[in-house]
Amino acid sequence: MKTVNQAFQDEVRRRRTFAIISHPDAGKTTLTEKLLLYGGAIRLAGSVKSRRAQRHAVSDWMEIEKQRGISVTSSVLQFEYMGHMVNLLDTPGHQDFSEDTYRTLMAADNAVMVIDCAKGVEAQTKKLFQVCRLRGIPIFTFINKMDRAGKDPFELLEEIEQVLGIESYPMNWPVGTDGQFKGVYNRVKAQMEIFEGGHHGQSQVSAITGDIDSPVFHDLLGETLHKQLMGEIELLDEAGNQFDLKRVLKGELTPVFFGSAMTNFGVQTFLESFLELTLPPAPRFSQGEEVDPERPDFSAFIFKIQANMNPAHRDRIAFLRICSGRFSKGMTATLSRNNKKIKLAQPQQFFAQDRSSVEEAYPGDIIGIHDPGIFRIGDTLFENDVLIQYDDIPVFAPEHFAKIHAKDSMKRKQFIKGIQQLSEEGAIQVFRPINSGIEEIIVGVVGILQFEVLEYRLLNEYNVEIRMQQLPYRQVRWIESEGFDSDAFNLTMDAIIALDQDDHPVLMYQNEWSEERIVERNKGVVLQPIARRTYR
Repeated sequence: MKTVNQAFQDEVRRRRTFAIISHPDAGKTTLTEKLLLYGGAIRLAGSVKSRRAQRHAVSDWMEIEKQRGISVTSSVLQFEYMGHMVNLLDTPGHQDFSEDTYRTLMAADNAVMVIDCAKGVEAQTKKLFQVCRLRGIPIFTFINKMDRAGKDPFELLEEIEQVLGIESYPMNWPVGTDGQFKGVYNRVKAQMEIFEGGHHGQSQVSAITGDIDSPVFHDLLGETLHKQLMGEIELLDEAGNQFDLKRVLKGELTPVFFGSAMTNFGVQTFLESFLELTLPPAPRFSQGEEVDPERPDFSAFIFKIQANMNPAHRDRIAFLRICSGRFSKGMTATLSRNNKKIKLAQPQQFFAQDRSSVEEAYPGDIIGIHDPGIFRIGDTLFENDVLIQYDDIPVFAPEHFAKIHAKDSMKRKQFIKGIQQLSEEGAIQVFRPINSGIEEIIVGVVGILQFEVLEYRLLNEYNVEIRMQQLPYRQVRWIESEGFDSDAFNLTMDAIIALDQDDHPVLMYQNEWSEERIVERNKGVVLQPIARRTYR
């Protein structure tokens, strides 16, 4: 019979938590659905853009996502497979929502990078890859859409290594390209996997497996394709990189899988290999010291807040990444920001917008707790009296700005509430110009599409129509200066000073020339592109 401690360790060690990243339209959401299909979490895979059947992606729960066919917010999905408890974080692919993706990556132990075989490494992939690199987490690559015409597989590997600066090791190899895709050769198991059937990828498929030299595959593939495949495998074995799990776990070598998420080619191979190679939850750093996941006392940090997931109840959920100890329903924890004791009520686990009550959870798990308006992104919660404060989540500079106000002045209260809650989610940043003589609200966003989402959510969740005037500013920097005095600060004609939501002074301006002149005119001032704070 297992002891309590052994049972706890077993639960921690079977957890796998990862995020999926990609450029828009590379197939990230489709791959997410197929992983859920193989994990038994769904029975039928839909299509993001299947309008006639009125289907939408499981992970796209927000109404605007269903209408636009894009992911605009991260979602949490949990399922069991091969004895593992898998926590899958689906992130927005669109670059306009990259800040939400960055916060989600803070909660992940691994990342899966999806690449379109026809387009290779694209701009947003590069940005998100660099975030993963900064975190030092293992990166697994799934080259998608191999059933369509695309780049040569060797060219794709070279592009990954040259553009991203990470070595690659193909775990499997495509059998046939340019629309003749038949399946994959599994290099780890040294066997062919030729897929058949599958109802256009809506359900699991069976595979014909066996040794590459088998006459069965010679007959199935034909003389030319079979000979080409054997030559390519020989070239990989002799001239390619060697597999090294230590380098994978350090983020220096990416295992590469070829497949087609839409038709299920290679998805099961990827999922099973991924779970075999990845490790349980990694330690996190609190004030420079590691916190072991198997440490008995509970600790967690909040990486996401989402209001109005259930429109009927207008609720607000704080998403916790559990880092150590066992979470139990109704437990009391300390909020490190103000040292207050808080009862963690109504804990829930999620399957996109669907939720269920949870009695307990372990390191690596993502759970949601009811937020009455006291939590902020970056908050740490811990048990007992030993202070734990996990590293802050940086606030990046927005690149687009607009003045906004409610069309109906009678709805000012709902308007302010909506702006406050959306800013606390991290969906927008709010600034107030100083010395303007009137009360104004400037909203800053990373991507222009966020303005559309802001307008949509204010109307549908808070019943407030807004007027929006886009501003010419393209940069914002946080001002660091001893004895800062806005009246004595020397500005250029195209710049203003404002306060952020934490009353820190910021500079808004239109181009780099303005920044250079302002630094010259104000000796000792330092302009920071990232706020050295959390959302507090």
